[in-house]
Amino acid sequence: MAVSTCPMVFSFESRSEPDFSGAPNFGGGDRKRSHGRFAGGLKPARGTASFHGSLSSLIFRFPPNFVRQLSTKARRNCSNIGVAHIVAASWSNNPASSSAAAAAAAASAASPSATEPIPPSVDAAAVDGVALIEKEVDRSVIGGLNLELEGFPKSKPSVFSSDGSLTIHAGERSGRGIVTDGITTPVVNTSAYFFDNTAQLIDFKEKRRASFEYGRYGNPTTVVSEEKISALEGAESTLIMASGMCASTVLLMALVPAGGHLVTTTDCYRKTRIFIETVLPRMGITATVIDPADVGALESALNKNKVSLFFTESPTNPFLRCVDIKLVSELCHRRGALVCIDGTFATPLNQKALALGADLVLHSATKYLGGHNDVLAGCISGSMKLVSEVCNLHHILGGALNPNAAYLIIRGMKTLHLRVQQQNSTALGMAKILEAHPKVKRVYYPGLPSHPEHDLAKQQMTGFGGVVSFEVDGDLQTTIKFVDSLKIPYIAPSFGGCESIVDQPAIMSYWDLPQSERLKYGIKDNLVRCSFGVEDFEDLKADILQALENI
Repeated sequence: MAVSTCPMVFSFESRSEPDFSGAPNFGGGDRKRSHGRFAGGLKPARGTASFHGSLSSLIFRFPPNFVRQLSTKARRNCSNIGVAHIVAASWSNNPASSSAAAAAAAASAASPSATEPIPPSVDAAAVDGVALIEKEVDRSVIGGLNLELEGFPKSKPSVFSSDGSLTIHAGERSGRGIVTDGITTPVVNTSAYFFDNTAQLIDFKEKRRASFEYGRYGNPTTVVSEEKISALEGAESTLIMASGMCASTVLLMALVPAGGHLVTTTDCYRKTRIFIETVLPRMGITATVIDPADVGALESALNKNKVSLFFTESPTNPFLRCVDIKLVSELCHRRGALVCIDGTFATPLNQKALALGADLVLHSATKYLGGHNDVLAGCISGSMKLVSEVCNLHHILGGALNPNAAYLIIRGMKTLHLRVQQQNSTALGMAKILEAHPKVKRVYYPGLPSHPEHDLAKQQMTGFGGVVSFEVDGDLQTTIKFVDSLKIPYIAPSFGGCESIVDQPAIMSYWDLPQSERLKYGIKDNLVRCSFGVEDFEDLKADILQALENI
Protein backbone atom coordinates (compact mmCIF):
# COMPACT_ATOMS: atom_id res chain seq x y z
CA MET A 1 0.00 0.00 0.00
CA ALA A 2 1.10 3.53 -0.60
CA VAL A 3 1.38 5.26 2.71
CA SER A 4 2.76 8.34 4.40
CA THR A 5 6.53 8.61 4.18
CA CYS A 6 7.46 10.82 7.14
CA PRO A 7 10.79 9.47 8.43
CA MET A 8 10.79 8.62 12.10
CA VAL A 9 12.38 6.88 15.02
CA PHE A 10 10.18 5.11 17.46
CA SER A 11 10.59 2.74 20.36
CA PHE A 12 7.69 1.86 22.52
CA GLU A 13 5.88 -0.80 24.43
CA SER A 14 2.15 -1.01 23.89
CA ARG A 15 -0.35 -1.94 26.55
CA SER A 16 -0.37 -5.55 27.56
CA GLU A 17 -3.27 -7.46 26.07
CA PRO A 18 -4.28 -11.10 25.86
CA ASP A 19 -2.29 -12.82 23.12
CA PHE A 20 -4.65 -14.32 20.57
CA SER A 21 -2.06 -15.21 18.01
CA GLY A 22 0.37 -17.53 19.73
CA ALA A 23 3.16 -15.27 18.44
CA PRO A 24 6.47 -15.24 20.30
CA ASN A 25 7.36 -12.55 22.78
CA PHE A 26 9.43 -10.24 20.65
CA GLY A 27 10.35 -8.00 23.54
CA GLY A 28 12.24 -10.68 25.42
CA GLY A 29 12.97 -10.62 29.15
CA ASP A 30 10.13 -10.30 31.58
CA ARG A 31 8.12 -7.80 29.58
CA LYS A 32 4.46 -8.62 29.34
CA ARG A 33 3.38 -9.76 25.93
CA SER A 34 1.86 -7.02 23.79
CA HIS A 35 -0.76 -7.22 21.10
CA GLY A 36 0.67 -8.73 17.92
CA ARG A 37 0.10 -5.61 15.83
CA PHE A 38 2.55 -3.57 17.90
CA ALA A 39 5.06 -6.05 19.26
CA GLY A 40 8.54 -4.96 18.36
CA GLY A 41 7.83 -2.39 15.64
CA LEU A 42 9.88 -2.59 12.44
CA LYS A 43 13.13 -4.29 11.55
CA PRO A 44 15.14 -4.66 8.33
CA ALA A 45 14.43 -7.90 6.52
CA ARG A 46 17.28 -10.36 6.21
CA GLY A 47 19.20 -10.08 2.99
CA THR A 48 18.08 -6.52 2.20
CA ALA A 49 20.14 -3.43 1.63
CA SER A 50 20.81 -1.07 4.48
CA PHE A 51 18.51 1.87 5.06
CA HIS A 52 19.16 5.18 3.35
CA GLY A 53 20.78 7.79 5.58
CA SER A 54 21.15 7.47 9.30
CA LEU A 55 19.83 8.86 12.52
CA SER A 56 22.10 11.85 12.09
CA SER A 57 19.92 12.91 9.17
CA LEU A 58 16.80 13.19 11.31
CA ILE A 59 15.56 16.34 12.97
CA PHE A 60 12.68 16.55 15.42
CA ARG A 61 10.38 19.46 14.72
CA PHE A 62 7.89 20.04 17.48
CA PRO A 63 4.75 22.15 17.13
CA PRO A 64 4.20 25.23 19.33
CA ASN A 65 3.42 24.48 22.97
CA PHE A 66 4.50 20.89 22.43
CA VAL A 67 5.88 20.43 25.93
CA ARG A 68 2.71 21.73 27.51
CA GLN A 69 0.46 19.72 25.24
CA LEU A 70 2.37 16.47 25.71
CA SER A 71 1.53 16.10 29.36
CA THR A 72 2.54 13.12 31.44
CA LYS A 73 -0.89 11.60 30.97
CA ALA A 74 -0.78 12.17 27.22
CA ARG A 75 2.65 10.57 26.97
CA ARG A 76 1.40 7.60 28.94
CA ASN A 77 -1.40 7.08 26.40
CA CYS A 78 0.34 8.36 23.32
CA SER A 79 -0.05 5.09 21.42
CA ASN A 80 -3.75 5.89 21.06
CA ILE A 81 -2.98 8.50 18.41
CA GLY A 82 -0.69 6.40 16.27
CA VAL A 83 2.92 5.44 16.54
CA ALA A 84 4.11 8.24 14.27
CA HIS A 85 2.76 10.78 16.76
CA ILE A 86 4.40 9.30 19.82
CA VAL A 87 7.39 11.58 19.73
CA ALA A 88 6.20 14.60 17.74
CA ALA A 89 3.50 15.81 15.43
CA SER A 90 5.91 16.09 12.52
CA TRP A 91 9.26 14.64 11.48
CA SER A 92 11.36 15.75 8.54
CA ASN A 93 14.49 14.56 6.81
CA ASN A 94 17.31 17.15 6.96
CA PRO A 95 20.98 16.44 6.14
CA ALA A 96 22.04 19.31 8.41
CA SER A 97 20.37 17.85 11.45
CA SER A 98 21.93 17.30 14.82
CA SER A 99 23.67 14.14 15.90
CA ALA A 100 22.10 10.77 16.50
CA ALA A 101 22.63 11.25 20.21
CA ALA A 102 20.59 14.46 20.18
CA ALA A 103 17.85 12.73 18.24
CA ALA A 104 17.80 9.87 20.67
CA ALA A 105 17.67 12.30 23.58
CA ALA A 106 14.71 14.10 22.06
CA ALA A 107 12.91 10.83 21.50
CA SER A 108 13.56 9.82 25.08
CA ALA A 109 12.24 13.14 26.38
CA ALA A 110 9.08 12.89 24.36
CA SER A 111 8.36 9.29 25.30
CA PRO A 112 9.84 8.58 28.72
CA SER A 113 8.01 5.31 29.11
CA ALA A 114 9.85 3.75 26.18
CA THR A 115 12.50 1.41 27.45
CA GLU A 116 13.74 -0.18 24.23
CA PRO A 117 16.86 1.22 22.49
CA ILE A 118 16.16 3.10 19.30
CA PRO A 119 16.41 0.73 16.33
CA PRO A 120 19.45 1.55 14.19
CA SER A 121 18.86 3.64 11.09
CA VAL A 122 15.11 3.56 10.55
CA ASP A 123 14.75 6.02 7.70
CA ALA A 124 11.50 6.00 5.77
CA ALA A 125 9.01 3.75 7.47
CA ALA A 126 5.51 4.88 6.61
CA VAL A 127 3.42 5.07 9.75
CA ASP A 128 1.00 7.86 10.58
CA GLY A 129 -1.51 6.26 12.90
CA VAL A 130 -4.20 5.76 10.29
CA ALA A 131 -2.44 5.05 7.03
CA LEU A 132 -0.12 2.07 7.47
CA ILE A 133 -1.68 -0.60 5.31
CA GLU A 134 -0.83 -4.24 5.76
CA LYS A 135 -1.84 -6.49 2.88
CA GLU A 136 -1.12 -10.16 2.32
CA VAL A 137 0.22 -9.60 -1.19
CA ASP A 138 3.18 -7.47 -0.09
CA ARG A 139 3.19 -6.81 3.62
CA SER A 140 6.97 -6.32 3.72
CA VAL A 141 7.19 -3.26 1.47
CA ILE A 142 6.67 -0.02 3.36
CA GLY A 143 7.82 3.39 2.26
CA GLY A 144 9.97 1.88 -0.48
CA LEU A 145 12.02 -0.23 1.96
CA ASN A 146 11.89 -3.95 2.34
CA LEU A 147 10.84 -4.33 5.97
CA GLU A 148 9.39 -7.05 8.09
CA LEU A 149 6.57 -6.13 10.40
CA GLU A 150 7.15 -8.02 13.61
CA GLY A 151 3.92 -9.16 15.17
CA PHE A 152 2.12 -9.29 11.83
CA PRO A 153 1.87 -13.04 11.23
CA LYS A 154 0.84 -13.99 7.70
CA SER A 155 -1.96 -16.04 9.13
CA LYS A 156 -3.42 -15.94 12.56
CA PRO A 157 -5.57 -18.75 13.97
CA SER A 158 -8.98 -17.63 15.11
CA VAL A 159 -9.94 -18.21 18.72
CA PHE A 160 -13.56 -17.26 18.04
CA SER A 161 -15.92 -20.19 17.72
CA SER A 162 -19.17 -18.23 17.34
CA ASP A 163 -20.60 -15.81 14.80
CA GLY A 164 -21.36 -13.43 17.65
CA SER A 165 -17.68 -13.02 18.44
CA LEU A 166 -16.78 -12.73 14.76
CA THR A 167 -19.22 -9.85 14.23
CA ILE A 168 -17.30 -7.91 16.87
CA HIS A 169 -13.67 -8.85 16.23
CA ALA A 170 -13.28 -10.17 12.66
CA GLY A 171 -11.15 -7.90 10.51
CA GLU A 172 -10.02 -5.91 13.55
CA ARG A 173 -8.73 -7.81 16.60
CA SER A 174 -7.22 -10.45 14.37
CA GLY A 175 -5.02 -7.89 12.63
CA ARG A 176 -6.42 -5.00 10.60
CA GLY A 177 -4.21 -3.17 8.17
CA ILE A 178 -4.26 0.13 10.03
CA VAL A 179 -1.74 0.56 12.83
CA THR A 180 -3.59 1.87 15.88
CA ASP A 181 -4.45 0.52 19.27
CA GLY A 182 -7.81 2.28 19.16
CA ILE A 183 -10.57 -0.25 19.66
CA THR A 184 -12.59 1.20 16.80
CA THR A 185 -11.32 1.15 13.26
CA PRO A 186 -10.33 4.63 12.00
CA VAL A 187 -12.06 6.19 9.01
CA VAL A 188 -9.48 6.82 6.32
CA ASN A 189 -10.87 9.70 4.27
CA THR A 190 -8.72 9.89 1.18
CA SER A 191 -9.42 9.76 -2.52
CA ALA A 192 -5.90 8.78 -3.62
CA TYR A 193 -2.71 7.12 -2.35
CA PHE A 194 0.76 8.39 -3.22
CA PHE A 195 4.08 6.79 -4.13
CA ASP A 196 7.46 7.94 -2.87
CA ASN A 197 9.01 7.69 -6.30
CA THR A 198 8.48 6.33 -9.78
CA ALA A 199 10.20 3.07 -8.91
CA GLN A 200 7.50 2.38 -6.34
CA LEU A 201 4.82 3.15 -8.91
CA ILE A 202 6.38 0.75 -11.40
CA ASP A 203 6.62 -1.91 -8.71
CA PHE A 204 2.91 -1.41 -8.07
CA LYS A 205 2.02 -1.60 -11.75
CA GLU A 206 4.05 -4.80 -12.10
CA LYS A 207 2.40 -6.27 -8.97
CA ARG A 208 5.46 -6.32 -6.75
CA ARG A 209 3.98 -3.74 -4.40
CA ALA A 210 0.52 -3.36 -2.91
CA SER A 211 -1.45 -0.11 -3.00
CA PHE A 212 -5.05 0.97 -3.29
CA GLU A 213 -3.78 3.67 -5.73
CA TYR A 214 -7.14 5.42 -6.03
CA GLY A 215 -10.20 5.64 -3.81
CA ARG A 216 -12.43 3.86 -6.30
CA TYR A 217 -10.23 0.76 -6.02
CA GLY A 218 -10.37 0.38 -2.26
CA ASN A 219 -9.84 1.88 1.16
CA PRO A 220 -8.37 0.47 4.40
CA THR A 221 -11.57 1.17 6.35
CA THR A 222 -13.60 -0.54 3.66
CA VAL A 223 -11.29 -3.56 3.76
CA VAL A 224 -12.09 -4.10 7.45
CA SER A 225 -15.82 -4.24 6.66
CA GLU A 226 -15.16 -6.69 3.84
CA GLU A 227 -13.02 -8.95 6.03
CA LYS A 228 -15.67 -8.96 8.75
CA ILE A 229 -18.33 -10.07 6.27
CA SER A 230 -16.01 -12.71 4.78
CA ALA A 231 -15.42 -14.16 8.23
CA LEU A 232 -19.16 -14.50 8.84
CA GLU A 233 -19.87 -16.04 5.43
CA GLY A 234 -16.83 -18.32 5.42
CA ALA A 235 -15.78 -16.69 2.15
CA GLU A 236 -12.37 -16.23 0.57
CA SER A 237 -13.21 -12.70 -0.46
CA THR A 238 -15.87 -10.00 -0.14
CA LEU A 239 -16.46 -6.91 -2.24
CA ILE A 240 -18.53 -4.11 -0.73
CA MET A 241 -20.21 -1.47 -2.89
CA ALA A 242 -22.38 1.63 -2.67
CA SER A 243 -25.75 -0.17 -2.39
CA GLY A 244 -27.44 -3.54 -2.63
CA MET A 245 -28.71 -2.77 -6.12
CA CYS A 246 -25.21 -1.75 -7.15
CA ALA A 247 -23.93 -5.13 -5.99
CA SER A 248 -26.75 -6.98 -7.79
CA THR A 249 -26.45 -5.20 -11.12
CA VAL A 250 -22.65 -5.30 -11.29
CA LEU A 251 -22.66 -9.00 -10.41
CA LEU A 252 -25.22 -9.85 -13.11
CA MET A 253 -23.34 -7.90 -15.80
CA ALA A 254 -20.00 -9.34 -14.77
CA LEU A 255 -20.97 -13.01 -14.64
CA VAL A 256 -23.53 -13.35 -17.44
CA PRO A 257 -21.91 -12.83 -20.86
CA ALA A 258 -23.55 -10.89 -23.69
CA GLY A 259 -26.10 -13.17 -25.29
CA GLY A 260 -26.13 -15.37 -22.19
CA HIS A 261 -28.98 -16.74 -20.13
CA LEU A 262 -29.83 -16.65 -16.44
CA VAL A 263 -32.52 -18.15 -14.24
CA THR A 264 -34.26 -16.22 -11.48
CA THR A 265 -37.41 -16.54 -9.39
CA THR A 266 -40.87 -14.96 -9.50
CA ASP A 267 -40.79 -13.57 -5.97
CA CYS A 268 -37.98 -11.05 -5.66
CA TYR A 269 -37.17 -7.41 -5.08
CA ARG A 270 -38.95 -5.49 -7.81
CA LYS A 271 -35.99 -3.33 -8.87
CA THR A 272 -33.94 -6.51 -9.45
CA ARG A 273 -36.72 -7.86 -11.66
CA ILE A 274 -36.89 -4.58 -13.59
CA PHE A 275 -33.14 -4.70 -14.25
CA ILE A 276 -33.35 -8.32 -15.47
CA GLU A 277 -36.39 -7.65 -17.65
CA THR A 278 -35.47 -4.26 -19.15
CA VAL A 279 -31.72 -3.63 -18.98
CA LEU A 280 -30.09 -7.02 -19.50
CA PRO A 281 -32.02 -7.72 -22.75
CA ARG A 282 -30.16 -4.74 -24.27
CA MET A 283 -27.05 -6.89 -23.92
CA GLY A 284 -28.76 -9.87 -25.49
CA ILE A 285 -29.16 -11.55 -22.08
CA THR A 286 -32.35 -13.55 -21.61
CA ALA A 287 -33.89 -14.98 -18.46
CA THR A 288 -36.13 -17.80 -17.30
CA VAL A 289 -38.29 -16.97 -14.31
CA ILE A 290 -39.43 -19.87 -12.13
CA ASP A 291 -41.24 -20.43 -8.85
CA PRO A 292 -38.68 -20.57 -6.01
CA ALA A 293 -39.60 -24.16 -5.17
CA ASP A 294 -40.02 -25.46 -8.75
CA VAL A 295 -36.94 -27.62 -9.15
CA GLY A 296 -38.39 -29.21 -12.28
CA ALA A 297 -38.61 -25.79 -13.97
CA LEU A 298 -34.97 -25.16 -13.07
CA GLU A 299 -33.89 -28.48 -14.59
CA SER A 300 -35.86 -27.69 -17.73
CA ALA A 301 -34.23 -24.26 -18.06
CA LEU A 302 -30.78 -25.79 -17.58
CA ASN A 303 -31.48 -28.37 -20.29
CA LYS A 304 -32.87 -25.88 -22.82
CA ASN A 305 -30.42 -23.03 -22.35
CA LYS A 306 -26.75 -22.44 -21.76
CA VAL A 307 -27.35 -20.98 -18.29
CA SER A 308 -24.54 -18.95 -16.79
CA LEU A 309 -26.15 -18.06 -13.49
CA PHE A 310 -29.02 -18.93 -11.18
CA PHE A 311 -29.75 -15.81 -9.16
CA THR A 312 -32.35 -15.80 -6.41
CA GLU A 313 -33.20 -14.46 -3.01
CA SER A 314 -33.74 -16.94 -0.19
CA PRO A 315 -35.89 -16.09 1.66
CA THR A 316 -37.54 -13.99 -1.03
CA ASN A 317 -39.17 -10.58 -0.92
CA PRO A 318 -41.96 -10.17 0.17
CA PHE A 319 -43.34 -13.71 0.58
CA LEU A 320 -40.26 -15.20 2.23
CA ARG A 321 -40.14 -18.25 -0.02
CA CYS A 322 -37.10 -20.47 0.47
CA VAL A 323 -34.92 -22.10 -2.18
CA ASP A 324 -33.26 -25.47 -1.61
CA ILE A 325 -29.75 -24.06 -1.91
CA LYS A 326 -27.96 -27.39 -1.70
CA LEU A 327 -30.12 -29.04 -4.35
CA VAL A 328 -30.14 -26.17 -6.85
CA SER A 329 -26.38 -25.79 -6.46
CA GLU A 330 -25.84 -29.43 -7.32
CA LEU A 331 -28.13 -29.17 -10.37
CA CYS A 332 -26.55 -25.96 -11.64
CA HIS A 333 -22.97 -27.10 -11.13
CA ARG A 334 -23.58 -30.21 -13.24
CA ARG A 335 -24.45 -27.87 -16.11
CA GLY A 336 -21.64 -25.41 -15.45
CA ALA A 337 -23.90 -22.71 -14.08
CA LEU A 338 -23.07 -20.56 -11.07
CA VAL A 339 -25.40 -20.00 -8.13
CA CYS A 340 -25.77 -16.68 -6.33
CA ILE A 341 -28.04 -16.37 -3.32
CA ASP A 342 -29.26 -13.00 -2.13
CA GLY A 343 -29.29 -13.69 1.61
CA THR A 344 -30.35 -10.23 2.77
CA PHE A 345 -33.47 -11.48 4.57
CA ALA A 346 -31.59 -14.36 6.17
CA THR A 347 -28.37 -12.59 7.25
CA PRO A 348 -25.12 -14.57 7.51
CA LEU A 349 -26.17 -15.58 11.03
CA ASN A 350 -29.36 -17.39 10.03
CA GLN A 351 -28.09 -18.98 6.82
CA LYS A 352 -24.72 -19.96 5.36
CA ALA A 353 -25.36 -20.05 1.63
CA LEU A 354 -21.76 -20.78 0.65
CA ALA A 355 -21.57 -23.74 3.01
CA LEU A 356 -24.76 -25.07 1.42
CA GLY A 357 -23.13 -25.03 -2.02
CA ALA A 358 -23.75 -21.58 -3.49
CA ASP A 359 -20.89 -19.92 -5.35
CA LEU A 360 -21.71 -16.39 -4.22
CA VAL A 361 -23.86 -14.75 -1.59
CA LEU A 362 -25.11 -11.19 -1.87
CA HIS A 363 -26.45 -8.82 0.77
CA SER A 364 -27.99 -5.41 0.84
CA ALA A 365 -25.82 -4.36 3.77
CA THR A 366 -28.22 -1.44 4.19
CA LYS A 367 -30.51 -3.84 6.01
CA TYR A 368 -29.38 -6.15 8.83
CA LEU A 369 -25.62 -5.75 8.46
CA GLY A 370 -25.77 -1.99 8.95
CA GLY A 371 -28.78 -2.45 11.18
CA HIS A 372 -29.47 1.19 12.10
CA ASN A 373 -31.31 2.60 9.07
CA ASP A 374 -28.46 5.05 8.51
CA VAL A 375 -26.28 3.72 5.68
CA LEU A 376 -26.49 2.35 2.13
CA ALA A 377 -24.20 -0.51 1.09
CA GLY A 378 -24.18 -3.84 -0.71
CA CYS A 379 -21.73 -6.73 -0.82
CA ILE A 380 -20.94 -10.00 -2.51
CA SER A 381 -18.90 -12.83 -0.99
CA GLY A 382 -17.41 -15.97 -2.47
CA SER A 383 -14.24 -17.32 -4.00
CA MET A 384 -11.40 -14.97 -4.81
CA LYS A 385 -11.72 -15.86 -8.50
CA LEU A 386 -15.39 -14.95 -8.83
CA VAL A 387 -15.25 -11.89 -6.61
CA SER A 388 -12.28 -10.63 -8.64
CA GLU A 389 -14.30 -10.95 -11.85
CA VAL A 390 -17.02 -8.77 -10.35
CA CYS A 391 -14.43 -6.42 -8.88
CA ASN A 392 -12.90 -5.75 -12.31
CA LEU A 393 -16.20 -4.40 -13.62
CA HIS A 394 -16.92 -2.62 -10.34
CA HIS A 395 -13.70 -0.62 -10.69
CA ILE A 396 -14.88 0.54 -14.11
CA LEU A 397 -18.44 1.41 -13.12
CA GLY A 398 -17.32 3.11 -9.93
CA GLY A 399 -19.98 2.38 -7.32
CA ALA A 400 -17.44 2.66 -4.51
CA LEU A 401 -18.52 2.76 -0.88
CA ASN A 402 -17.58 5.88 1.06
CA PRO A 403 -15.22 5.03 3.96
CA ASN A 404 -17.57 6.76 6.39
CA ALA A 405 -20.30 4.36 5.28
CA ALA A 406 -17.88 1.46 5.69
CA TYR A 407 -17.32 2.57 9.27
CA LEU A 408 -21.08 2.51 9.89
CA ILE A 409 -21.25 -1.05 8.53
CA ILE A 410 -18.41 -2.09 10.86
CA ARG A 411 -20.11 -0.39 13.78
CA GLY A 412 -23.48 -1.94 12.94
CA MET A 413 -22.15 -5.46 12.57
CA LYS A 414 -20.79 -5.49 16.10
CA THR A 415 -24.35 -5.81 17.40
CA LEU A 416 -25.62 -7.97 14.54
CA HIS A 417 -25.86 -11.17 16.57
CA LEU A 418 -27.74 -9.43 19.37
CA ARG A 419 -30.14 -7.69 17.03
CA VAL A 420 -30.85 -10.75 14.89
CA GLN A 421 -31.47 -12.90 17.95
CA GLN A 422 -34.05 -10.40 19.19
CA GLN A 423 -35.61 -9.92 15.76
CA ASN A 424 -35.85 -13.67 15.12
CA SER A 425 -37.63 -14.13 18.43
CA THR A 426 -39.98 -11.18 18.00
CA ALA A 427 -40.92 -12.07 14.42
CA LEU A 428 -41.66 -15.70 15.25
CA GLY A 429 -43.78 -14.70 18.23
CA MET A 430 -45.66 -12.09 16.23
CA ALA A 431 -46.17 -14.47 13.28
CA LYS A 432 -47.89 -16.96 15.59
CA ILE A 433 -50.11 -14.25 17.08
CA LEU A 434 -51.04 -12.87 13.66
CA GLU A 435 -51.84 -16.32 12.26
CA ALA A 436 -54.25 -16.95 15.11
CA HIS A 437 -55.97 -13.55 14.82
CA PRO A 438 -59.43 -13.50 13.18
CA LYS A 439 -58.69 -10.27 11.26
CA VAL A 440 -55.64 -11.74 9.53
CA LYS A 441 -56.26 -13.97 6.50
CA ARG A 442 -52.77 -15.37 5.92
CA VAL A 443 -49.25 -15.07 7.29
CA TYR A 444 -46.01 -15.60 5.32
CA TYR A 445 -43.13 -16.57 7.58
CA PRO A 446 -40.77 -19.57 7.15
CA GLY A 447 -40.83 -20.25 10.89
CA LEU A 448 -44.51 -21.26 10.73
CA PRO A 449 -45.52 -24.85 9.85
CA SER A 450 -48.05 -23.36 7.41
CA HIS A 451 -45.25 -21.91 5.27
CA PRO A 452 -44.73 -23.98 2.07
CA GLU A 453 -40.97 -24.32 2.71
CA HIS A 454 -41.06 -24.58 6.48
CA ASP A 455 -39.30 -27.97 6.59
CA LEU A 456 -36.63 -26.75 4.17
CA ALA A 457 -36.13 -23.58 6.19
CA LYS A 458 -35.58 -25.66 9.33
CA GLN A 459 -32.87 -27.62 7.52
CA GLN A 460 -30.87 -24.73 6.07
CA MET A 461 -31.58 -21.89 8.49
CA THR A 462 -30.84 -21.45 12.17
CA GLY A 463 -33.32 -18.59 12.54
CA PHE A 464 -36.11 -17.30 10.32
CA GLY A 465 -35.45 -13.57 10.26
CA GLY A 466 -37.20 -10.46 11.47
CA VAL A 467 -39.66 -9.84 8.60
CA VAL A 468 -43.25 -11.10 8.59
CA SER A 469 -45.65 -10.55 5.68
CA PHE A 470 -49.38 -11.04 6.15
CA GLU A 471 -52.76 -10.29 4.59
CA VAL A 472 -55.30 -8.30 6.53
CA ASP A 473 -58.92 -9.44 6.23
CA GLY A 474 -60.11 -6.48 4.19
CA ASP A 475 -59.52 -4.29 1.15
CA LEU A 476 -57.02 -1.54 0.39
CA GLN A 477 -58.68 1.05 2.65
CA THR A 478 -59.06 -1.40 5.54
CA THR A 479 -55.38 -2.22 5.31
CA ILE A 480 -54.48 1.47 5.17
CA LYS A 481 -56.49 2.00 8.36
CA PHE A 482 -54.56 -0.82 10.07
CA VAL A 483 -51.19 0.59 9.01
CA ASP A 484 -52.12 4.13 10.04
CA SER A 485 -53.29 2.89 13.45
CA LEU A 486 -49.87 1.52 14.36
CA LYS A 487 -47.94 3.69 16.83
CA ILE A 488 -44.48 2.06 16.90
CA PRO A 489 -43.46 1.00 13.37
CA TYR A 490 -42.50 3.68 10.88
CA ILE A 491 -44.26 3.64 7.50
CA ALA A 492 -41.18 3.35 5.32
CA PRO A 493 -39.31 1.14 2.85
CA SER A 494 -36.39 -1.09 3.84
CA PHE A 495 -36.07 -3.48 6.79
CA GLY A 496 -33.57 -4.96 9.20
CA GLY A 497 -32.92 -1.91 11.38
CA CYS A 498 -33.36 -1.34 15.09
CA GLU A 499 -36.65 0.45 14.46
CA SER A 500 -39.69 -1.53 13.33
CA ILE A 501 -40.93 -0.63 9.85
CA VAL A 502 -44.25 -1.38 8.15
CA ASP A 503 -45.43 -0.94 4.56
CA GLN A 504 -48.10 -2.01 2.11
CA PRO A 505 -46.21 -3.36 -0.94
CA ALA A 506 -49.16 -2.47 -3.19
CA ILE A 507 -48.56 1.19 -2.35
CA MET A 508 -44.88 1.36 -1.36
CA SER A 509 -43.44 -0.69 -4.23
CA TYR A 510 -46.15 -1.28 -6.86
CA TRP A 511 -48.40 1.80 -6.79
CA ASP A 512 -47.40 2.75 -10.35
CA LEU A 513 -49.01 -0.47 -11.62
CA PRO A 514 -52.76 -1.07 -11.92
CA GLN A 515 -54.23 -3.62 -9.56
CA SER A 516 -54.46 -6.26 -12.30
CA GLU A 517 -50.72 -5.96 -12.93
CA ARG A 518 -49.90 -6.08 -9.23
CA LEU A 519 -51.84 -9.31 -8.85
CA LYS A 520 -49.61 -10.98 -11.46
CA TYR A 521 -46.86 -10.79 -8.85
CA GLY A 522 -49.16 -11.84 -5.99
CA ILE A 523 -49.24 -8.32 -4.55
CA LYS A 524 -52.71 -7.93 -3.11
CA ASP A 525 -54.04 -4.66 -1.74
CA ASN A 526 -54.31 -6.16 1.75
CA LEU A 527 -50.70 -7.37 1.92
CA VAL A 528 -48.57 -5.93 4.73
CA ARG A 529 -44.85 -6.40 5.26
CA CYS A 530 -43.60 -5.75 8.77
CA SER A 531 -39.93 -5.65 9.73
CA PHE A 532 -39.62 -6.02 13.47
CA GLY A 533 -36.87 -4.08 15.17
CA VAL A 534 -35.40 -4.50 18.62
CA GLU A 535 -38.19 -2.86 20.60
CA ASP A 536 -39.72 -4.72 23.51
CA PHE A 537 -41.85 -7.64 22.31
CA GLU A 538 -44.79 -6.82 24.58
CA ASP A 539 -44.89 -3.23 23.31
CA LEU A 540 -44.95 -4.40 19.70
CA LYS A 541 -47.55 -7.04 20.44
CA ALA A 542 -49.86 -4.53 22.12
CA ASP A 543 -49.45 -2.10 19.21
CA ILE A 544 -50.23 -4.70 16.54
CA LEU A 545 -53.28 -5.93 18.44
CA GLN A 546 -54.72 -2.46 19.02
CA ALA A 547 -54.28 -1.63 15.32
CA LEU A 548 -56.12 -4.80 14.33
CA GLU A 549 -58.93 -3.92 16.71
CA ASN A 550 -59.32 -0.59 14.92
CA ILE A 551 -60.33 -2.22 11.63
